Amino acid sequence: MRKPFLSLVAVLGLAACATEPMLGPPPPPPSGPVAVSIPANIAASLSDPSRPAADMVRDRDRHPGEVLAFAGVRPGAKVADLIPGGGYFTRIFSKAVGPRGRVYAYVPDELTKAAKREPTVNAIARDPAYPNVTVILNTLPNFATPEKLDLVFTAQNYHDMHDKFMGPANLSVVNRQVFKALKPGGVYLVIDHVADAGSGLRDTETLHRIDPAVVKAEVTAAGFIFEGESRVLRNSNDPRKANVYDAGIRGKTDQFVYKFRKPSTAR
Repeated sequence: MRKPFLSLVAVLGLAACATEPMLGPPPPPPSGPVAVSIPANIAASLSDPSRPAADMVRDRDRHPGEVLAFAGVRPGAKVADLIPGGGYFTRIFSKAVGPRGRVYAYVPDELTKAAKREPTVNAIARDPAYPNVTVILNTLPNFATPEKLDLVFTAQNYHDMHDKFMGPANLSVVNRQVFKALKPGGVYLVIDHVADAGSGLRDTETLHRIDPAVVKAEVTAAGFIFEGESRVLRNSNDPRKANVYDAGIRGKTDQFVYKFRKPSTAR
């Protein structure tokens, strides 16, 4: 059975532009996410036939093209997917960075022991379609990679590192280790579910959400510069009171996408 090329359709839709002259007053600005240009390497990674059909269906809600474009993922880049889960982004990174690039799927040992099975992403690393993927098993906060990186990426996981089953991990050390692993000018991209402003770490274990201000404060304390936010995953209709796994909100939560950069003068 051929896999649906939903992601390619979405990318082509974003890239399309009107050629007819506009008559009358300009239309009001769109209420949803603003369309962005998707680089060719990222567009190709989304339409890659090796991707599971279920992953392509999820693209509608996760907007991976816009997210990777915001992160600045280029061919030849060295990327760490920190806590990759089932490898949704790992596969996309693999094709986006290409044969000259490298993707390190970084799995904390704490998660492997809790699941009592090997990481799901191991199957991706063994798949000949993804030869540039390497799995790293290590305990947090001992984040380290064999080479300097262009990007460290973590999606919907930062709050987990504050949870009891992860230790909790010492995030001040984790973030400093991420800083150390990056090349000068490298990017640290953090995506997570939004908790109420001022709630701090209150909801990390119960609702699996985190106050974005906590993330910004912790990451910049490690030496990073906050470069900006993509609003592609924001959802003002999320009341932020429900567990992110609840059927009524799952896949539709209000999420922040924060981009931090290691100063180009840092070593």
